[in-house]
This record gives sequence, C-alpha cells and structure tokens, in this order.
Amino acid sequence: MAKRPVTFDAEALRSFVTGIELGSFVLAADRLGRSTSAVSAQLKKLEQQAGTELVQKSGRHLILTERGEVMLSYARRILSLNDEASAIMLASALSGSLNLGMQEDFGEALLPALLGTFTRAHPQVQVSASITRNQQLLDGIRHNEFDLAVCWQADEAPLFPSSRSLGRIPMRWIGPENFDLKHYQQTGEPLPLLVFEAPCLMRNAATTALDKAGIPWRIAFTSRSLSGIWAAMSAGLGITVRTDFGRPQTVRMLNALPEPGEVGISLHQGQTPPGEAAGYLIQAISDFFAVRR
Repeated sequence: MAKRPVTFDAEALRSFVTGIELGSFVLAADRLGRSTSAVSAQLKKLEQQAGTELVQKSGRHLILTERGEVMLSYARRILSLNDEASAIMLASALSGSLNLGMQEDFGEALLPALLGTFTRAHPQVQVSASITRNQQLLDGIRHNEFDLAVCWQADEAPLFPSSRSLGRIPMRWIGPENFDLKHYQQTGEPLPLLVFEAPCLMRNAATTALDKAGIPWRIAFTSRSLSGIWAAMSAGLGITVRTDFGRPQTVRMLNALPEPGEVGISLHQGQTPPGEAAGYLIQAISDFFAVRR
C-alpha cells in the first residue's frame, strides 16, 4: 500500500513564507496578527511535516537550509493557488471597469503577477492597463482618465489627497555586462548616460550624484521609452540609473559609482470615489509592493 502524501498546513506555510520574505519571524507574527510563539509553533509543525529542518541559526539570524529553499519555492506556489481559489470562492460578484496606469518599470512584474490573478478572481471586471511615463500618468489622474496609477514619487512632489505611498526603494547604476568602468575612472572621460527626456526623476538623480562626486558625464542617448534605454544599453552605448523593477538579466549593477539615492512609489486614485472593485485592486497592489520592499 502506497504511503499517504503529507498535506502541508496552509497557515504554517504562510507563516514560513512571510517570515522568510520579511527576514524575521517576529515581523511575520505582527504582519499575520499572531503571537511570536504561535508563529514559531507553526514553523516547528511545518518542519515536522517536512521531516527536516527548514531554517537554521547563523549568528543572530535564521537562514534557509538547502531543503528549506526547496520548500520555500513550493510554499509560494501552494499559497498562490490557495489565495487565488479563496478570492474566487469568497469574492462578491464584482463588475464594472477599471483603467489602471503604471510606469514601464512595473509592467513586467505587476501585469502577470497581480492583474492576472485579479482578472481570474473577478472575471466580470474589465481592467484596462496602460503603460506610460510619470507625467502622463499624473496628468491622467488629474483629468480622471485613470482610476488608479502606480507612479514614481519625487521627494518634493505632494501626493494627491486620495493617494497612498507604497514605500521607497533604492535606485541603482546599471550598465552592460562588458562596460569598462575602470577605463573612464582612469582616463577621466565623461561617463556616457542613457536617459529619458527631461523631466525625469532618475535622470536628475544620476546627474546630481555624479556632479556631487565631481565625475564628468555626457548624455549619450535620450529615449522616450524604457525599452529604448535597454536597447541602447544592449548596444553598449552607456549606463543609466533605474531600480531593480524591470531590470533585464543581461545587464549588471555598477557598485563603484556614487549612490543615486532612493525613489518613492505611489498609488494615485482618480477623482471618482473608488468602487468595490477598485478597493480590491488597491489592496492587491499595496500587498504586492509590501512583499517586494
């Protein structure tokens, strides 16, 4: 007789995944509304079900074991399916239409990971997604062309009354794999920059960081789209400042340049009060960025 498969406890899986993603099971307990001892008990239960240790101490921190890394991958997939099924079964029959705008950087991660799940859970809601630059998104919110917009947030730019901050993330210097930074450092030649047309938050961050460090630069390529920036980088034309969102695997981070700082992410709402469908999407977007911060 075949051995019966183990049915892993979903709440234990959620505590495990949340603890690893937040880097602390104390923070996981707070996020999940449980006591630290309850989360620890769930982790022990999961290790008993798995028949192996999933985390181990490294100094004052907990790190994944080899089998823990395997479990984390499966746990995320199990919880994704569980949450999708829960949303479909428990959600009210939402209907209507939503027009969502977002920065190009978020398109590759946000569209499939979030909107795919949302539209499957709420098939009667018609979601239209537009990808464009910050200024067009903000203008669209002002003129009620978008119900929601996910934008970069400058330090000095005020939020709309109905907007919310989704956190801050570091900007990074990014260049082609074969970019010879030492050559420019040794010769003093101006660094070739790949940038958006002004005004642009990250263009300003790049030039300001270099100016403060006394490093010469020149605009080697100007684009209206992020795909144009990546294409120019693939051709070896220069370097740029972006975030980890949407960064191709074919490029690399350059750590020997002055740090360009952080950039905020904001979720803006149109002037029309959000309906029930918009409320669900707002929460889903907020949760998406909370995990990835």
